[in-house]
Amino acid sequence: MTTGLDVFDTTVQETNLWLKDLMSTLEIEDRHLAYRLLRATLHALRDRIGPTNAVHLGAQLPMLLRGVYYDGWRMQQTKERHLEAFLNHVDAETRNTLGVETEKGVRAVFEVLWKHIDPAEAEKLANMFPEELRDLWWPCVGWA
Repeated sequence: MTTGLDVFDTTVQETNLWLKDLMSTLEIEDRHLAYRLLRATLHALRDRIGPTNAVHLGAQLPMLLRGVYYDGWRMQQTKERHLEAFLNHVDAETRNTLGVETEKGVRAVFEVLWKHIDPAEAEKLANMFPEELRDLWWPCVGWA
């Protein structure tokens, strides 16, 4: 099905590629699960990196995902400094209904993000995280 507008058809196609990549990375068939995980992780990331960096990241997302990313945003300055708090942020948004281990899911989203955005921007994002959270980006960044 197409919308008849190239800009909409393109963003739906790009978003589907992100979801397929995430499903492949997690080795799952559930699109709804992949969407919930992608949405929750993008929101936790957005809230972690602060408003200016969040806007820079949003500009790199496909238009449809950009809308998902900004949905409900209240430019808060709260930044989870610890792994447990970040994962709890994702759990709270998905209402603990992921069906996969949250940390494994977040790592998979970061891997897909790393694949689809500018590598320099992805590395910049990873480096904004405190060491405890930065490990979520491995092996994308290649830290040991």
